Amino acid sequence: MIKIRLQRKGKKHYAIYSIVVANNKSPRNGKIIKKLGYYNPHNKKLYINKKETLKWIKNGAKITNTVKYIIKKKLNKNFS
Repeated sequence: MIKIRLQRKGKKHYAIYSIVVANNKSPRNGKIIKKLGYYNPHNKKLYINKKETLKWIKNGAKITNTVKYIIKKKLNKNFS
């Protein structure tokens, strides 16, 4: 199953997350299929490639709850 989820990057105690499309069996920082954007919780910076994200969702990628919340804030869309 393909999921849209967060991939942790950055220093210790200063995490920055990439929003990626990955297989659900791969580890958190393992192999990814496509990078869709990034999220920095410290300064609230958020970038999501809207077109690519909607394409993956339309093709059946499942979204984790955290990414769903972030996308909802950015795109003003409600995904069930």
